[in-house]
Amino acid sequence: MSWKFWQRNKNAEPKKKKSKSREWTDAIIFAVVAATIIRVFFIEAYTIPSGSMEKSLLIGDFLFVSKVNYGARIPMTPVAFPFAHHTMPLTGTKAYWDGVQWKYRRLPGLQDIKRNDVVVFNFPEGDTVALEAQDDNYYQMIMRSDRRTVNANYTIVSRPVDKRENFIKRCIAIAGDTVSMENGLASVNGKKVPLEPTGLFYYTIEFKTSDINMRLFQDMGCKTAETNVPTIYQFEGTPAMVAELKKSDYVKSVTENVAMKGEFDRAIFPHDKNRSWNLDNFGPIIVPKKGWTVKMDSVTMPLYERSIRIYERNKLEKVGNDWILNGKKATEYTFKMDYYWMMGDNRHQSADSRYWGFVPEDHIVGKALFIWMSFDSEGSWFSKIRWNRLFKGIH
Repeated sequence: MSWKFWQRNKNAEPKKKKSKSREWTDAIIFAVVAATIIRVFFIEAYTIPSGSMEKSLLIGDFLFVSKVNYGARIPMTPVAFPFAHHTMPLTGTKAYWDGVQWKYRRLPGLQDIKRNDVVVFNFPEGDTVALEAQDDNYYQMIMRSDRRTVNANYTIVSRPVDKRENFIKRCIAIAGDTVSMENGLASVNGKKVPLEPTGLFYYTIEFKTSDINMRLFQDMGCKTAETNVPTIYQFEGTPAMVAELKKSDYVKSVTENVAMKGEFDRAIFPHDKNRSWNLDNFGPIIVPKKGWTVKMDSVTMPLYERSIRIYERNKLEKVGNDWILNGKKATEYTFKMDYYWMMGDNRHQSADSRYWGFVPEDHIVGKALFIWMSFDSEGSWFSKIRWNRLFKGIH
């Protein structure tokens, strides 16, 4: 070491030590960045707010969702407040800025979505929201009333794909499948898909006598409701529960409550009066697959118009009997994305694909892995925690 180099270092000022406030600031910034990277690209915690997946998933379940299994989605709205989804928790204002929008990209994943996977995704019809009624579906509100009335009474906002509400359902059919439902039983590619053992249905139970201790049946896990007839009750339970009920000497008959075939329900996708579809009877419907070409006519377009126009971002209009696609007359369309058909296990209490149709691949968030905590709001003190559900895998 030369004398000049040693002298220069000797006279150099010692490095200033960071202040406590600076150390804390650096630590917080690092923690926020690290946590954001983990949430976006690896794993994120979610909670179950509704009973649409009972009894597979219960209200109060807290679960981890993997972003790795299907491949992490690169943020499409990159400018956003950390740890907030679409709304700031205290102010109620937007938690993101949609002035910058990136196109849909996804990192390579460990697997493709499989039938019966429990999947978290952005609500497809959450592109438009009535702020004062966010638990409702804007498009269903319009069907019950009309667009002018709804827009006049609510603050209407639009949301980008990755800032739409998060839903969790079971994937019944994947891209290219044909899905249908008859008398409450779903079929995929002509093969019947029985309800998951934990799924709930509504039943009418008639007892031989009115002198029944209903607590015995409620202890089995059945939800009961009285009717005008003393010997008849409405039950909500799983097929396994009902099979056990039928063994009772007090039970006269058990009838599953399903909508009649041929009854038209306007709320059911695709809301087409020419199709007599309802909650328990619909289809067949082909789920769009990337590269699949569909003929554009009066039969197919009620099913696929929204996917072509909204999800795949095409300019589409009907002129007379012709469809004009991006300024040119078109008779067929080739899809650019894969789509999925999602349904809740609690099929009579689930807002799912039967109401709003297909889930595009760019709406997919991740795969539900396991429950890490579960709270029962109706429990007392120590029993508020559902200990038997802790770290339970989701199947």
